[in-house]
Amino acid sequence: MMITRTDFLYRARLDDATLEVWISEEWLSPQRTDTELRFSEADLARATLIRELQHDLGVNREGVGVILNLVDQLHGLRRALAGKLGPSA
Repeated sequence: MMITRTDFLYRARLDDATLEVWISEEWLSPQRTDTELRFSEADLARATLIRELQHDLGVNREGVGVILNLVDQLHGLRRALAGKLGPSA
């Protein structure tokens, strides 16, 4: 299920300016339609992680980028392993 920008901002507890920064940093990659951005539940979870890293843990912008890159690598490796092991794993 996709989430509208307005719903995403509310659920992620973000303001529009912060969302724009996170998109420009490529921390979030919403789907773009002709008229709007649409967000997934995974985008919402990622936004929550970013907010917690910055506000709760005090991670700076560069650190957030490194952490997100590592998380993406981990997910990629898990997908690759799942593909090699098959559905029974």
